[in-house]
Amino acid sequence: MVASVRVQKLLRRYKLAIAAALTILLIQGLVVWSLRSLEEGEAEVRKGKLGGLSYLTTTARTPKGRRWPGRDRTPCLGGAGPDGTAGWRGRGPRPPACPRGAARLPPPAMPGEPGSVEGAPQAPSSDFVPKCNIMGKDALSALHRAGSRQCRQEIGNIVCQHQAGQLMPMALPQFCPLHGFSSPVQTADELDNDLSKVENPVRVAFVLVVHGRAIRQLKRLIKAIYHQDHFYYIHVDKRSNYLHREVQKIAQQYPNVRATPWRMVTIWGGASLLKAYLRSMQDLLSMQDWNWDFFINLSATDFPTRTNDELVAFLSQHRDQNFLKSHGRENARFIKKQGLDRLFHECDNHMWRLGERTIPEGLEVSGGSDWFSLTRRFVEYVINSQDELVVGLKQFYTYALLPAESFFHTVLGNSHMCDSLVDNNLRVTNWNRKLGCKCQYKHIVDWCGCSPNDFKPQDLIRIQQLTRPTFFARKFESTVNQEAIDILDTHLYGHYAPGTVAIKAYWESLFERADGVGSLSDVALTAYSSFFRLGLRSLESSQTSLETCRYEPIGYPVSVHLYFYDERFQGYLVRQEVQNVGSRVRETVELWAVPQATMLLENNFREFERLKNLEVGTEWDPKERIFRNFGGVIGPLDEPVAVQKWVRGPNLTATIVWIDPAQTVAASYDISVDVDAEYTQYKPPLQRPLRPGSWTVRVLRLWERVAEARFLVMPLAFKGREPLRQEEDSWLHAGPPGNLYLEQGFQQLRSVLKLPPQEPALQEAQQRAQLVGKPLEAWVDRTVGAFWVTGDLCSTLPSPGPCPSLGPCTKSTWSSLAPDPKSELGPVKGDGRIR
Repeated sequence: MVASVRVQKLLRRYKLAIAAALTILLIQGLVVWSLRSLEEGEAEVRKGKLGGLSYLTTTARTPKGRRWPGRDRTPCLGGAGPDGTAGWRGRGPRPPACPRGAARLPPPAMPGEPGSVEGAPQAPSSDFVPKCNIMGKDALSALHRAGSRQCRQEIGNIVCQHQAGQLMPMALPQFCPLHGFSSPVQTADELDNDLSKVENPVRVAFVLVVHGRAIRQLKRLIKAIYHQDHFYYIHVDKRSNYLHREVQKIAQQYPNVRATPWRMVTIWGGASLLKAYLRSMQDLLSMQDWNWDFFINLSATDFPTRTNDELVAFLSQHRDQNFLKSHGRENARFIKKQGLDRLFHECDNHMWRLGERTIPEGLEVSGGSDWFSLTRRFVEYVINSQDELVVGLKQFYTYALLPAESFFHTVLGNSHMCDSLVDNNLRVTNWNRKLGCKCQYKHIVDWCGCSPNDFKPQDLIRIQQLTRPTFFARKFESTVNQEAIDILDTHLYGHYAPGTVAIKAYWESLFERADGVGSLSDVALTAYSSFFRLGLRSLESSQTSLETCRYEPIGYPVSVHLYFYDERFQGYLVRQEVQNVGSRVRETVELWAVPQATMLLENNFREFERLKNLEVGTEWDPKERIFRNFGGVIGPLDEPVAVQKWVRGPNLTATIVWIDPAQTVAASYDISVDVDAEYTQYKPPLQRPLRPGSWTVRVLRLWERVAEARFLVMPLAFKGREPLRQEEDSWLHAGPPGNLYLEQGFQQLRSVLKLPPQEPALQEAQQRAQLVGKPLEAWVDRTVGAFWVTGDLCSTLPSPGPCPSLGPCTKSTWSSLAPDPKSELGPVKGDGRIR
């Protein structure tokens, strides 16, 4: 009773204050409701192109941490997925709408599952009229997305044939007396692999399908598998001209090594890979001087796990068997998972999904790995047979996804040779589907696929644990980890002699003069030219009393290499012609440009001891968890991503802030780090061009700095490989329109972040945006010099030239011209080997 009286007295005393508070709450509620309605209306107007992966619920907060009432919302384009990536959380006075041009996204297909073709069905382009009424949504989508008229024409013709029932065989014969794959396949056990006891040892035709620029790793593979009794037929992707030139040099060294006289673009999952294998088989059968018994396909990322003698002894004891690895799962599931019940076509270097199809009646489909060891007898059947089974399957797999993973299995399993099938491809693949099945090939194929991970030393135990016979492993990449190759190489053939140089070094070409300067991006050409100018300036300043050490660069770089040592990226090696200022004599100099560390970690937050690295770059590889742009050369038109590396620890939430060179807060968002998270990454959809200069990304806890990393957005000295011109090209350095990187600004955070006054920095940035010629070069060199230093220089002359500081590159340990015995192919030894 006493309490009730007290409550009544309090209500009478503070009734005006209570009424005022209720009125304020009512007004705030109306404001929030109106803002929500406005935002939802804007979102309806902004519906656009679909893409990206994100379906996290987000809330916005003010700097002091007050939360707006949260609600489920479909996130925006560019948001992150469920694999440790960040969800977008805007900072500001109200929950932000999607960035300009972004769209609300539907939940995507889970990694590793077949993905749908994005977008609603579209009418074909007006420059192409199909021969029939195309009805399927997949076909219409492909016609709308295909870039060239030729590709659209091919798609239209194929779809019309398919709709008319004239494309696919309806039924195919079954020639297997064992009634197909329902019967058990053979196994091949380890016998006595002593080659000396083998009569008439088999000879192998190795077909290597390679691409890229990793010639030194390819040479190590050839060195490891070479024997004078075998044959090596190498197909180089049509886009890899540098590698093709180098392979032709190898072919001139050895009579049993040849490069295919034809080249294709072999994309992941494409029909072109099967075409390349079939054409290689046809070539090999027509070579009268190459008498081979087995066909084994390899890539440049493979490496042997057993010696040549062991391989030959094993195959000689199983000379009538074909080695292919099958999927090992229920057949209908494999067909769905593999997309064999879908129609595909390859054009414009893309695999387009065009609709559904049925498996030919009477056919038992199988498949699995596209790595195999096949007998000459079976290869002759595949290439020369005109029976209905082979002809029909060639037609069926012309329009299949990943055809090499199933074609040979299906031909063999339905043929009269089905009893020769051994369910073993003689190799081990380093699968980690958690990392390798992230739909990373969606840009080249309308499907989700998986790719194996690169072997690292800790993965090699998988090879030892296998009970089935294996002779090769994959994948290996020296830019990711060379030590795993070193371990296998030593296991097979022993250590190199004591004192052998460059065992831990690795070089990979990025550019050669023969590629043409047009193959370089503007930002790469700007960076390499600046590295070289800074190197010559460093040489001159270290030898101020010597006129003979003053040089001027001539033209463009001659070559550029990545340089690694002990599994760490060490920098770029840029080779270019120079002219001595005094003597006017020309020579070629190589420069080593070394990146500087730009990350700062604080130690005053215990829970953030989990954070071990913060890095910003482009070309993030979620499978290997590295930036493929190793040097982090970023230009105004690039799309950088921030990646954080963690160790196991308590759940936490951090704020990430991006600050541009003019002290503009470009973006701010939260990341949630689970207890087991190892990496978090997010690419904010920033408007471009990015303002050139030194950017900062900060990791914050309650607005206190935990870590900070600087990265350089490089000013461009070139546009279209031509010097920048003020009138036409100044927009490249002017920053985003309206100085807004996202639709919502973040300038209210400036005081919280304790940033310096913005006006002076903004004025200076605007002035720099107008620079061209020598002033622009000077600005480029100042910014580059803050992030890179010159490690060393050398001369390509065989003996010291006029400048005593320039020693011969061949005598250095770092130059791309330095000795590299592990990757050099020498003469054939008495035992028929190179290694």
